[in-house]
Amino acid sequence: MPPTVLEGHFATPAGRIALVAARFNGFIVDQLITGAVDALHRHGVPADRVDLVRVPGAFEIPLIAQQLGRNHKYSAIICLGCVIRGDTDHYDHVAGAATNGIAQAALATGIPVIFGVLTCDTLEQAIHRAGAKAGNKGFEAAVTAVEMINLLSKIKE
Repeated sequence: MPPTVLEGHFATPAGRIALVAARFNGFIVDQLITGAVDALHRHGVPADRVDLVRVPGAFEIPLIAQQLGRNHKYSAIICLGCVIRGDTDHYDHVAGAATNGIAQAALATGIPVIFGVLTCDTLEQAIHRAGAKAGNKGFEAAVTAVEMINLLSKIKE
């Protein structure tokens, strides 16, 4: 007898969704936001159930994501930002803190907190991942949020 398989689906999820987006590297992040909103729209989430919260940079995303998750107003939080490697160690610290903080926010709140922060070596890579050649990672993050909301709903049944 095969095991029971639980997985999310892509039907319109219940509840509100928050986008937490960095202003730093805004011309890239704005493309991620556009992709995320498009994906949510395509999955039946109306614009009036999506809130956009802007923060200064990727480093600030985890705190706001965790606070939004703690208020139980959102079914998922999609974190969008862009960190591009420079000549110093700053990239490693910011990218690592954002990654770990976003994961910690999900674990602390028990809701999907989706990682949609680009960590790129070059501006060209970031442009490609924000909709040019490599798809739009904001769109992908939103689709992940839809699937995770629906999977958590199944698990709670």
